[in-house]
Amino acid sequence: MKDFKKYYVIPAPPEEVYLALTNEATIMLWTGDQATFTAEVGSEFSLWDGSIVGKNLEFEPDKKIVQEWFFGEEPTETPSIVTIKLHQHNQGTSLEVRHTNIPDEAFDEIADGWSTEYIDSLVDFYTDN
Repeated sequence: MKDFKKYYVIPAPPEEVYLALTNEATIMLWTGDQATFTAEVGSEFSLWDGSIVGKNLEFEPDKKIVQEWFFGEEPTETPSIVTIKLHQHNQGTSLEVRHTNIPDEAFDEIADGWSTEYIDSLVDFYTDN
């Protein structure tokens, strides 16, 4: 199992970025795919038409989102946890991603996906609008 941590700058204020990450309709706008999402602790979610699935563990409005991401059919002994922290930045929002316990065989794809899919789509959403 491997861990991933990286900082990104999103050209929008933290409250807008938080909404984009927790509102089902807005998620579908910036991802361009189907999503099922409710910002409630314990609810399960699906992003990118089922490419990412998991359970919401914690919400701190405009500041933090904690989720468990599922890999494969079998639950693992050590859950894969994604923590997203949002901080005010002079160019919008500093978004910190910490993703723990990523299966070794999925690490390269997940690490690359954070930048090239997840974050780039979010940045494009704010720069195109």
